[in-house]
Amino acid sequence: MYYHQAMKEPDSQDFIKAVKREFGDLLNDGVFRFVSRTSVPEHLIPFPAVWAMKRKRRVKTREIYKWKARLNLDGSKQMEGRDYDQTYAPVVTWESIRLLLAMNLRNKWKTRQIDYVLAFPQAPVDRECYMEIPKGIRTKNKGDYVLKVEKNIYGQKQAGRVWNQHLVRKLVNKVGFTQSEHDECLFYKGNVVYLLYTDDSILTGPDDAELDKIMQEIADAGLDITQEEGGLEDFLGVNIEQTAPDTYHLSQPHLIEQILKDLRLRGDDVAVKGTPACASKMLGSHPESKPFDGHFNYRSVIGKLNYLEKSTRPDLGYSVHQCARFSANPKTEHGNAVKHIGRYLRGTRDKGIYLKVSDVSFEVWADADFSGNWRKEEALEDSDTARSRSGYIITYLGCPILWKSQLQTEIALSSCESEYICLSQALKRTIPLMEIVQEMKKLGYNVGETSPTVRCTLFEDNSGAMTLANAPAMRPRTKHINNKYHHFRSFVANGQVTILAVKSENQCADMLTKPNNVTDLTRHRKRVMGW
Repeated sequence: MYYHQAMKEPDSQDFIKAVKREFGDLLNDGVFRFVSRTSVPEHLIPFPAVWAMKRKRRVKTREIYKWKARLNLDGSKQMEGRDYDQTYAPVVTWESIRLLLAMNLRNKWKTRQIDYVLAFPQAPVDRECYMEIPKGIRTKNKGDYVLKVEKNIYGQKQAGRVWNQHLVRKLVNKVGFTQSEHDECLFYKGNVVYLLYTDDSILTGPDDAELDKIMQEIADAGLDITQEEGGLEDFLGVNIEQTAPDTYHLSQPHLIEQILKDLRLRGDDVAVKGTPACASKMLGSHPESKPFDGHFNYRSVIGKLNYLEKSTRPDLGYSVHQCARFSANPKTEHGNAVKHIGRYLRGTRDKGIYLKVSDVSFEVWADADFSGNWRKEEALEDSDTARSRSGYIITYLGCPILWKSQLQTEIALSSCESEYICLSQALKRTIPLMEIVQEMKKLGYNVGETSPTVRCTLFEDNSGAMTLANAPAMRPRTKHINNKYHHFRSFVANGQVTILAVKSENQCADMLTKPNNVTDLTRHRKRVMGW
């Protein structure tokens, strides 16, 4: 909420307290100071100040435990070249998080979840900057004064990048971490592994004393941190529950509740669906149909569904991506398809994905649906109907680490070609993960692989694609395939990747390429998600 919205809420007094606390903390920490308006250089214009207000809740209980007011500089008024240059700041990926969770389970490591207090302002500002006094702050002769920004305040377009560079310098130069060569937000020190997502972090390692020592070293480096209560029970909006010594259950029941609320599907009389998409018909662009009536915010719901799918619900991969394709101009059929996903979630709201470790290394399940979106009546208006869809699932130690459902960028001319393109796309995501594990092995971490080389066994249900991957010969029907899809052949040649056959009915990536019936979905979901 903005300031004026929060002031209309029944708990507005709690937000007022939060505003006073935030402004006082920033002022006391030297993030800004009052200066005369006349002292501002002519070429610099003070930026507006914007309050961002929210209630912080426990993911599991939804209990409000904090009223938060964050003061932001209005970055929309910044001019590139004058007020900022580069803006990119890396964050750890979900595949790296799940990879670490799997290793954590296998090795029975201890964990710490830490948070940086007022993270961005811990870094110095990168250039001279001024800001107006925000709403809710009363001063004498308010119009005569502005705030000179001395530290990296929230809202600037480059704020995330400035903070990340400051933090990495501290972690590497002061604390002694080694930054991964394959993931900018993965760090190593001693027996400890550290993951960073902006200002939320996970420390994990075999020894509590070593974790506590490193936390103290981070604090001694001049970084203000707090340890979150409950360890890994809540990270990035995902509830992490250890249901057994070798199993985590990752779920987002409250995000699902938000989606159901948006879709108006929370009543007890709501019909439940057994699959996230209708298996009997394909969703197309439907150019002749009536526009969606807008009884829910289509793009907002798709955004929430996308985060849900990427975090804990691979069973939604195909249906969510298919609906997301039409966000710019949704029709009635697309609104109904989103409601269908909601009805499926209505019956599975407490479900997520189980990470249960085993002794296997990487496995990749790759499947493609050749021209599965083809609709003759729409082909002239929508060339994407000719595109094939790739679906792949990457597991490590038996745990799903990464999954993807996507239309292929090139139009495949045969099922063999579509399957081979999918193989290449899947291996392009797998190889960096293999390199992270190899890197950890060299540093002495127990990654669960006994042979000298980390191997990736890839299951494929198309014999032509397997032949093309294993044999370098170019045949008339395949020699046109762009070289970018042959990048993994050296890994096949040296034995790091093994191509094995699997029957189509056992290809669990099938649920990412087309709508499945209840029987097939249940079989694949059990294999991938554990329920």
